Amino acid sequence: MQPITYRIPMRTRFRGITTRYGMVWRGPAGWGEWSPFLDYDGAELVPWLRAADEAAEQGWPEPVRDRVEVNATVPAVGPEQAAELAAGSGCRTAKIKVAEPGQTLADDLARVAAVRATLGPAGRIRVDANGGWSVEAAETALRQLDEHELEYAEQPCRTVEELAELRRRLRGSGILIAADESIRRAEDPYRVAELAAADIAVLKVQPLGGVRAALQIADRIGLPVVVSSALETSVGIRAGLALAAALPELPYACGLNTVPLLHDDLVDRPLIAAGGWLDVSGLEPAPDRLERLAAGADEQRFWQARLMQTRALIGT
Repeated sequence: MQPITYRIPMRTRFRGITTRYGMVWRGPAGWGEWSPFLDYDGAELVPWLRAADEAAEQGWPEPVRDRVEVNATVPAVGPEQAAELAAGSGCRTAKIKVAEPGQTLADDLARVAAVRATLGPAGRIRVDANGGWSVEAAETALRQLDEHELEYAEQPCRTVEELAELRRRLRGSGILIAADESIRRAEDPYRVAELAAADIAVLKVQPLGGVRAALQIADRIGLPVVVSSALETSVGIRAGLALAAALPELPYACGLNTVPLLHDDLVDRPLIAAGGWLDVSGLEPAPDRLERLAAGADEQRFWQARLMQTRALIGT
């Protein structure tokens, strides 16, 4: 079938994004989603397309588990809304956005404190700075945020070298560092391990080129893995679930419960956690939703051209 471009507003501004765009299509093995962020260009788009083609043309490896524990995702909102999102998710783990441009450490502390009060002492809290801090700012922030017992801090600094320096400074504190952008946007995803820059690897299916490619990285990188989303619809989240379900070990809750951040979805039964878990099962987009959530003519042309240019890069 011909690819369909969707347009779905976000419930809350998330990493500067207010509307999510992407393409979906059906192949012999099932549905694939291609939804690279607009700040990706050129060769960076290729692995995202390989992941969509894998889902549509090949399918995925056999799972070793039939459900996956997931975390709630809390955007950089006020403490009251943060607490509501954590409580409403039903998850025992929450990932909280911090280091938002225009906000302060006091904002981050209030948000994290509110979620900790909601989840209680048995809940797990991780923070995600998306590379927004310098080494000095990250050290200061994490030592204060760790008063609320952080499980780990995801991508506190931008570069691998900065992560390595921060991890050295935090030695003995018990604060763990997870690498995301330093793996999915890096020419060499293994440099994180070589420089001892992280304790945990965050893997995302689309940016890494598909489930099989991500499994190879997980096998070689030598770090515990957390599977996370790239803000996809349920079609893309299903690929993330395929990765999480195929990993030999899965010690942490995964960041795959992000469909609640979207105002709508392409399927009638969205992949939204129940009791903190997602079932590994099949799905089928609903024709009426595909029609209702289709992007406008100009947006369709933009995405079709983007897809053609990316296919030309890989010769298909």
